[in-house]
Amino acid sequence: MSAALAEELQRLEEQGSTGILRAGDGEFHLARGAVASVGCRRTIGLDRLAVEAGVATDEDLRRARAGEPGALLRRPRLETLARLSAYDAAYFLLETEAEAEFIPTEEHWLAPVCRIAPHALVSECARRRRPDAGPWTADMVSTVPVSPTHRARRKRTVLTVGQAEVLAAADNHRTIADIARELGRTTYGCLVAVRDLTRAGLIEAPESVDAKERRTRHLAAAPPPEQGRHAARAGYAAAQQNSGTGPPLPRRVPAPVAPPTSGRHALVEEASAAARTPDATTPTPGTTARTADRNSRGADTYSWTPPVDQPWQQVDRALLIRIRTALAELA
Repeated sequence: MSAALAEELQRLEEQGSTGILRAGDGEFHLARGAVASVGCRRTIGLDRLAVEAGVATDEDLRRARAGEPGALLRRPRLETLARLSAYDAAYFLLETEAEAEFIPTEEHWLAPVCRIAPHALVSECARRRRPDAGPWTADMVSTVPVSPTHRARRKRTVLTVGQAEVLAAADNHRTIADIARELGRTTYGCLVAVRDLTRAGLIEAPESVDAKERRTRHLAAAPPPEQGRHAARAGYAAAQQNSGTGPPLPRRVPAPVAPPTSGRHALVEEASAAARTPDATTPTPGTTARTADRNSRGADTYSWTPPVDQPWQQVDRALLIRIRTALAELA
């Protein structure tokens, strides 16, 4: 809580001042030292509360702001809503450390029905600062979106009507202040509901600002997905070449894989190579030929070239036998 702002309110109370005390994103309207109204951009204000409750219309509030409240001040529920709005806005204004500025003006139109002592207002806001509030602080109501959990704990959770409405309005985009405007409720009430839902495991806890900054810096420093270790190695080699600190890294070229020369795999390779590679010594396309090393190898070699304008020739029977024998060995 801002001690300087609380002391300024108490000083104006002792002096019986009338005017507007501006602080942060809101203001306190004082009438003879008492607080008549409090406004904050993070809360919905009295106008929305009165319209949602059916106490006043937009036209009634417009006339009241123009200095003609009329019968509106005689409605009992207006004082209750005015106090509720004042405590709601004062809670968030007293949490800021902004400098306050007092401007003397005329009394607010709510002064006849709403008069709150500044010391009582400060005491109530201090009471609302519970030590078990959890990770949700007052400065997050307009900056951090509320995200429901994707996997809730398997246990029965009893929710109030207000908590169910807040949980239904959480969509990973709305903040607590946005949810309050959507539902027409006080921002502090929605903040309390979000805290309770977070403890129940139905809403995710907010990340700290430092954690977000560290994650943003890490993502900015990381290379793009398409750059792998080869791109990093090429960049390092280019940097070395430009700086003259050393020769570039040699490029790795995969060595050719030699075909097997023995075993049953060699037999299959020999048979398949004979079928797909024509023999340079073949005298006539489409016929068989005995090789010079027939006695040493003990097998026939078939060499052929598909004729262009002749019908298909029958495959040599010896080659088919060797291929069948190789497949049998592989099986």
